[in-house]
Amino acid sequence: MPIEQRGVDTVPEAERTSGPRDLVSILLGSNLCLGVIVFGWLPVSFGLGWWASVSAVIAGTVVGTLLTAPLALVSLRTATNLSTSSGAQFGVRGRLVGSVVGLLLSLGYTALTVWIGGDAMTGVLHRLLGLPTGGISYGIVYALLAAATVIGAVYGYRVLLRLSRILAVGMTALLILGVVAYAPHFTTSALPDAGGYLLGSFWPTWLLALVAAGLSGPIAFITLLGDYTRYISPARHRPRRVLHATWLGLTAGLLVPQLFGTFTAYAARAATDYAGPLVAASPGWYLVPLLLAASAGSVGNAGLMLYSMGLDLDAILPRASRTQATFAVAGVATVCVFAGHFAWDAQAAMTSFVLLLTAIGTPWAVITLIGFVRCRGAYDADALQVFNRRSRGGIYWYRAGWNLRAVTSWALGAATGLLSVSLPNYQGPLLSWTGGVDCSFLLSGLVGGVTYAALTARSRATERAAADTRSETALAEN
Repeated sequence: MPIEQRGVDTVPEAERTSGPRDLVSILLGSNLCLGVIVFGWLPVSFGLGWWASVSAVIAGTVVGTLLTAPLALVSLRTATNLSTSSGAQFGVRGRLVGSVVGLLLSLGYTALTVWIGGDAMTGVLHRLLGLPTGGISYGIVYALLAAATVIGAVYGYRVLLRLSRILAVGMTALLILGVVAYAPHFTTSALPDAGGYLLGSFWPTWLLALVAAGLSGPIAFITLLGDYTRYISPARHRPRRVLHATWLGLTAGLLVPQLFGTFTAYAARAATDYAGPLVAASPGWYLVPLLLAASAGSVGNAGLMLYSMGLDLDAILPRASRTQATFAVAGVATVCVFAGHFAWDAQAAMTSFVLLLTAIGTPWAVITLIGFVRCRGAYDADALQVFNRRSRGGIYWYRAGWNLRAVTSWALGAATGLLSVSLPNYQGPLLSWTGGVDCSFLLSGLVGGVTYAALTARSRATERAAADTRSETALAEN
């Protein structure tokens, strides 16, 4: 299969041959990996009990999916990725905000997936073959995982889709075997090694788990969904079917691995670390399946994240090809993997990363969705590509390519989120207004959305008229 040459340019109708089933496959297959499973361990490490951990993961995932899934419809209309599509609201240069947010999200999750997967692989190989667990062994395993990930990401969407279809079946079988393997050791008894509630009491800690473990999963896809739906034709597939497929894919693709993570965290008594206790508690017969899950699952998930990173960097640097951009971000992600293993505490690093990125990503998603509703899904696909062609003009040019109202709204929302976040090593000053409860997700989205709606209230009639004109033009062309 040839290497995909297409970057963030508009996908021609003839190439939009995917469908809702492919969307479910890619969202399910790519998420059945240790990089997602480990998020089910976070509530346990925060000191929550079994039912509290499960409820936090489920509630956060459902809420996040309801917000995130409609973004899939944007690229269904524009035939390009979501950060480029956001140029309709932010301007053809202002959409760099979305590219940077997407790049950071994908970078963090790629590094996390390779990091956790590599740790588990090294532990399994130590038990199976006596592989030393020193820095050299970890380095070799990380390098092999990173290399396999780069190959999939460079070849592009079609290869990753095929891999996801295989993983959707294979990883499901491996996780079912995992339930059987760890079931004899499972207990809902509290884990005293967790040290009690992380934030001192139940509800603040439960809300932290809801955001860090549940909500963060769907939010990770706010810029990724368009990478897949741009290959689905709205002429052959109704938006409602695509939306339902996104809901199904995200919900199943996130809840299944995360709840498996919560289950195995209790079975392995993994209070302060996940990969090590997981390997140690595994029966001998499950070590090979665990090795397959850690390797293949990590390549599938990290490959898609790296693919998205390449697209986002390609959108920031139009002169670079998607392949060149992918190799560049792969090097940065690999450095982050080594830093994660040798310099960071797993729980603190994961919690800080997901809370910060959720705070700055949510207002961007809210503004993009408001714009989608206002324009009724009618976009000028050619005008969105002005920056990529290194030209000027078009209906999304605004002021020198920037819609300052949208950018200002996002900045205010992101700043509010960062000022109200609760991290292991940082407490935002606005936490005193929320009783010490981390409401950064709600506040950032609310401030960003309300500000954008207020600043653009006068232009709403003009946007509707333009949308009607684009809709009539599209109907005439069809």
